[in-house]
Amino acid sequence: SGYSSGQAMAAIEEVAKQVLPNTYTYEWTGQSLDEIEAGSRSTQIFIISLIFVFLCLAALYESWTIPLAVLLSVPSAVFGCFLVQYARGLQNDVYMQIGLITLIGLAAKNAILIVEYAKMNMEQGMDVVHAAVEAAHVRLRPILMTALTMIIGLFPLIVASGAGANGNRSLGVGAVGGMLVGTLALLFVVPVLFMVFQVIEERVMPKRRIEDD
Repeated sequence: SGYSSGQAMAAIEEVAKQVLPNTYTYEWTGQSLDEIEAGSRSTQIFIISLIFVFLCLAALYESWTIPLAVLLSVPSAVFGCFLVQYARGLQNDVYMQIGLITLIGLAAKNAILIVEYAKMNMEQGMDVVHAAVEAAHVRLRPILMTALTMIIGLFPLIVASGAGANGNRSLGVGAVGGMLVGTLALLFVVPVLFMVFQVIEERVMPKRRIEDD
């Protein structure tokens, strides 16, 4: 009680190495084997998803650098998710990973709100600093509304009881904690990242201006 199945399997493997002779071996079957295989594939799935999102954003903004401002804002939400999860003594289980996927989507969506408005401001003639600051100011309300909607909607999972309560708590705590930390960091991180990558893009790949004769 109080330990995940992954920790139990790790303990069994450690004891087996210490106790079993060199002529003995072991293997996992059933749900244990499925859990190990799924765990090894989850990292690959996350990497493929990030590449796919990056390509979509690059096509949307017609830029290879601006989408990085969106993607690099996501780790703050992920960090908040793991921080609150372990602070509450919960494990990195499949329920938390489901909440993490939802969290990544909402964090990226909030970052897109700022980046998209900042890019529009620049197209209207603003410099990069004022465009980013104005975007964060104007998009503050919809970002807070999105965050509060998710937090209030998932709060019943945090205080769940009865059958399946552990899974509900794991999902709710991770998602809510990540959204709290991610939203606070996003309002400061995304404008800075947008300015940095926009300056890099203008210096490395200057826009071509077509002058009419």
